[in-house]
Amino acid sequence: MNRVSYLYRIFLIFFVSIVLSVSCSVRRSEPITGPMNLKDTALKNGQVQYMTYCQKCHPIGEGGLGPALNINPAPKFAKRFQVRHGLGVMPSFSKEEITNEDLKDILAYVSALKKNK
Repeated sequence: MNRVSYLYRIFLIFFVSIVLSVSCSVRRSEPITGPMNLKDTALKNGQVQYMTYCQKCHPIGEGGLGPALNINPAPKFAKRFQVRHGLGVMPSFSKEEITNEDLKDILAYVSALKKNK
């Protein structure tokens, strides 16, 4: 086994363990968000893209068909990897479906959901 393959397996095990540890609890409560200040164009775009691609399974960041995103402690690179490659029942989204800029805005919007109490 070469070094790249070994490092890839370690990363994959690390990523899967993070995702599985946070996806065990589905939050089904009142939304934790109040009115958000969406003056930033990136957050506005993130909200639009989130509503288009993510809202069906993760309503307002809460648990639904998928786990809650607003309590997911995974770093942004891990979330980006999961969006691009999928995991479990989550589908993958190519760069043609969600551009890199739109994905960056979605992740900023999800972070804003976390911080907005």
